[in-house]
Amino acid sequence: MALPLMPKATAVWLIENTALDFAQIAEFCGLHSLEVQAIADGDTSISMVGFDPIASSQLSLEEIHRCEQDLTAKLSIRPAVNADTVLGKKGSRYTPVSKRQDRPDAIAWLLKYYPDLSETKVCRLLGTTKPMIKSVKSRTHWNSNNIKPRSPIQLGLCTQSEFDETIGDSPKAMA
Repeated sequence: MALPLMPKATAVWLIENTALDFAQIAEFCGLHSLEVQAIADGDTSISMVGFDPIASSQLSLEEIHRCEQDLTAKLSIRPAVNADTVLGKKGSRYTPVSKRQDRPDAIAWLLKYYPDLSETKVCRLLGTTKPMIKSVKSRTHWNSNNIKPRSPIQLGLCTQSEFDETIGDSPKAMA
């Protein structure tokens, strides 16, 4: 389970500003319930300033009220919101060094069996660049004599579901 940012300071704020049970606060913040009780008693974290989880969008006020009503309920952290989650972008694809020499083989395989697949989709699927695809296609790649078309799935450069999703959009698959 994801923990809130600055768990002890969040616990201080929840103790001071809510009627939540120590067990609920402890579970949400990833602390032991005795540690939360020590914070409430003033034995630890005396001069610590509380961190508002509502202002940082980690909790909603409705979620706190719901858990205050039912002491057996558990607080759930809101998923982090950033530009990538809003726009639906994925992180860039990382290919391990040991598999990078296999990319030209996978590109050649895709060009051979799916020539209508756009370069952009090949780039996204294999984590490569358009100049690399053009060099394999025009046989100007520095290692073009040794390139043998091999499936990117068998090479471990993509999964079957990623491949099916990419190929499913191509005109050849729709015909």
